[in-house]
Amino acid sequence: MAPVSALEVQPEAESFERELPQREVLRCEACKLVQFRTATDTCRRCKKSLLPEPPKAQPAIALVLEPAAEAHDGGPQVAAAVRDLRHVRNLSQRQLAARMGVPRTYISKIENGKAMPTLSSLDRLARALQVDISALLRDAPTRHRDESAVLLTDPFLAEIAKYTAHLTSTQKSIFLNHVRELSQSRNRRMA
Repeated sequence: MAPVSALEVQPEAESFERELPQREVLRCEACKLVQFRTATDTCRRCKKSLLPEPPKAQPAIALVLEPAAEAHDGGPQVAAAVRDLRHVRNLSQRQLAARMGVPRTYISKIENGKAMPTLSSLDRLARALQVDISALLRDAPTRHRDESAVLLTDPFLAEIAKYTAHLTSTQKSIFLNHVRELSQSRNRRMA
């Protein structure tokens, strides 16, 4: 038998490599297990599908924006008021909860409409947000109009208000927070 040269062996090795099936490696989105694709396309650990879910077709009617569900009930808009006032004051839920002496989850439940605060909680919320209780019970447009009216009683702020039309909502919020902080520090010095 004659010795086989390296040149003769190489084509056989290449054909062997081409015949091996490529195995796809996937990560299960549910349990995060990295694994080879199975014949059934299910996860070896949690048995959920490894295939990406096809995007769901959206009906054309769903593309029309509906007003928030809160606007339909006609009742007090406490959830929206707390959320809006907390954002205007640049407070996190955790900071507001600390001011009130309640768990953060309570603030979250109030803002999501899953809990309605009691009268004493409304009082503590109002004090923590530095507003009157009535501000928590009014609708947003009325609340914003009243806050603007209070600010515009100051002649300096009335003069500055002319230029706020050019600001974005974020810039307005930041500006109002700075004005509020300045007025509070001024009131503390005078007291």
